[in-house]
Amino acid sequence: MKWGRSKSNPRRRSDSSLDSKGDSEDGGLDPPPRKKSRTSIEATMQANGCSPQLQHKEKDEPITKGETQIKTEANGELERIFSKTDQDIVRLIGQHLKSIGLQQTADMLMKESGCRLDHPAAAKFRQHIMDGEWSKADNDLNELKPLLEKSSNSLSEMKFLILEQKYLEFLEDGRVLDALHVLREELTPLQHNTSRVHEISSFMMCGAPEELRTVAHWEGKGEVSRAHLMDQLQQFLPPSIMLPPRRLHALLSQAVELQKEKCPYHNTKIEDGIENISLLVDHRCSRKEFPCETIQVLNDHCDEVWYCRFSPDGLKLATGSKDTTVIIWDVDPDTLTCTHRKTLEGHSYGVAFLAWSPDGSHLIACGPEDCPELWLWNMETEELRVKLSHSPDDSLTSCSWHRDGTRFVTGGIRGQFYQCDLSGNVLDSWEGVRVNSLWCRSDGKSVLAADTHHRIRTYNFEDLSDANILLEDQPVVTFCVNDSDRLALLNVATQGVHLWDLEDRVLLRKFQGVTQGHFTIHSCFGGLNQDFIASGSEDHKVYVWHIKRERPIATLSGHTRTVNCVSWNPVYHKMMVSASDDCTVRIWAPADMLKRSGSGGEGLSGNTGGAEESSSSCSNGHSSWQADMSSYRTDLPRQHSFFFCLLGNLSL
Repeated sequence: MKWGRSKSNPRRRSDSSLDSKGDSEDGGLDPPPRKKSRTSIEATMQANGCSPQLQHKEKDEPITKGETQIKTEANGELERIFSKTDQDIVRLIGQHLKSIGLQQTADMLMKESGCRLDHPAAAKFRQHIMDGEWSKADNDLNELKPLLEKSSNSLSEMKFLILEQKYLEFLEDGRVLDALHVLREELTPLQHNTSRVHEISSFMMCGAPEELRTVAHWEGKGEVSRAHLMDQLQQFLPPSIMLPPRRLHALLSQAVELQKEKCPYHNTKIEDGIENISLLVDHRCSRKEFPCETIQVLNDHCDEVWYCRFSPDGLKLATGSKDTTVIIWDVDPDTLTCTHRKTLEGHSYGVAFLAWSPDGSHLIACGPEDCPELWLWNMETEELRVKLSHSPDDSLTSCSWHRDGTRFVTGGIRGQFYQCDLSGNVLDSWEGVRVNSLWCRSDGKSVLAADTHHRIRTYNFEDLSDANILLEDQPVVTFCVNDSDRLALLNVATQGVHLWDLEDRVLLRKFQGVTQGHFTIHSCFGGLNQDFIASGSEDHKVYVWHIKRERPIATLSGHTRTVNCVSWNPVYHKMMVSASDDCTVRIWAPADMLKRSGSGGEGLSGNTGGAEESSSSCSNGHSSWQADMSSYRTDLPRQHSFFFCLLGNLSL
């Protein structure tokens, strides 16, 4: 007979049998004795909250992340062995269940899983704090001392916070002598935070509990103030001993914030927290909610439109044109459309740049390169306040307001650089500084200037100091700075749109897609939290990027010639406008705004789909004929656009 078991009659061993005796007839061998499971428990694993029988496993039975092992004990009961991740999740769920009042459910979860929500000593400490049993809490603190994190002063800091609460509660109850005893015999001997001891000692002069709560910025004796105290104390305990407050809620909030940051079209304000959004799916905004559709075309200008800018309150729009006019438009916040309000005339050189004062009460208009004049309009009376002309040889092509709204700077490429007041008086000047673009910083003293040497430099009009900030390879045609005063957006000749960090002085990003030669194009920050960037282009399109992405998230068609300027509404973030050499201004908004405005819309295809058109002095209703003519003027030189703009608005 061969050594081994017969294939025809195998012997089966019972799973529960401990018999190790073999069968000589079948060639059975005595198996080795069963390995005994370990019973030792690490103290740190106990502190993390799981009972001993759930923590230990055989060395040859590793628990991988997210895996739960189930073993059968001798008594037939199931033993679950959780991974560290599973233990943390169970504790987080248990904490959340307790926070919403499901105490019994949380207890059942802890019992079934074998986990503890907090270390027993920490749980006892919390209960004594919430019950106001200060002596017992102090004893618990001594027990927890070996587990404290951070510096050696942690114990003193925790004792100080507890005694301060005790002192305030005695004062509120009118137990002045007891409060004085705490102050002299318990708080002062700690020799910790002496300035705070002096401050709270003055609280004894309060005549009523209401005055005490107001002066101490304290909620008063009770559950609220004690819970706040517990949150402060919890910072000194490691999370393995006691979970931080509302930890699951904090993790979910972080996840939602990360999803919003990754959402390319997130442009809607959501209240902080997770109460107003669904946790069942990832957050992602639809492109339909983004300003990608033309909902209105403004045809009032008779020539190339060089600039557009919203007022600080978002309720007005100013557009400047080669036709020598500035048109002020009223913005409807509900439909995000514009209606003609006022035409400001008399800019004999055309209007190439506009700047609203910070409060929206004034508007500055600058001309092209050969313009020595600057117009300052009072927007409350809608009348010209002053026309500044320092010298006929000047070139005043750019300007910027200081934050106080009482001063502004202006300059140009012929070497003029002035600081002026509202009366047009020149307060200070720099000689020989040839600037393409200007921006006043938030400190009220410094001015950034892009010069003809491809640089952006800072100039201080108080101490007359200057310094280099950044250097580009090609001329910086225009630039703007975001509200945080840290990021600068540059339109660079032949290179497009660049994003710089002014504090670290590094180039962060070069945005792709836009076509820029040597024409003056103005880009802008915009959207919620200024998370987006928009720019015109010489290929007749508007490009929109998320500030963290180099590739455009939207390319908007509709204009038929170079798009010179884009402005994003600073208040109504779903509204954007663009100004073009095709003599029009386009209003961009989400697709659903087409229904509100009552227009058919003109989308990304660029076809004239019935978008609402506005026209006054330069248009008499023949907009469809003008649209037909646009295909002819697309291929013509830029300087001929005036002829076609005028021709398209003649009455038939």
